[in-house]
Amino acid sequence: QVQLVESGGGSVQAGGSLALSCAASGLRYGTVWMAWFRQAPGKEREGVAVFVRDGRTRYAESVKGRFTVSKDNANNTLYLQMNSLKSEDTALYYCAMRPAYSTEYNYWGQGTQVTVSS
Repeated sequence: QVQLVESGGGSVQAGGSLALSCAASGLRYGTVWMAWFRQAPGKEREGVAVFVRDGRTRYAESVKGRFTVSKDNANNTLYLQMNSLKSEDTALYYCAMRPAYSTEYNYWGQGTQVTVSS
């Protein structure tokens, strides 16, 4: 059974930094895509950053240059380094995973809250 557990959220002032982690277990797939999503109150969930197994990354325009996604394959842990945080980055951040053959993210973590005060 696949499990994704996020950690590292918290409160920070605008301009500060936070680092999120997502520990994955129970993986039985070859190539997987892992990603960070976020959902702010009253808004739809949006993709933040995607890490493809071969090292390619993609970012939402709103976080390019400020956020960095990385993965430790040995420990099956996905990271999100968030710098120069803005109040609009406040949201519940989720880690998600899908096998490469799937078109949807099948597995989700419980989420970790990030609050940025201005």
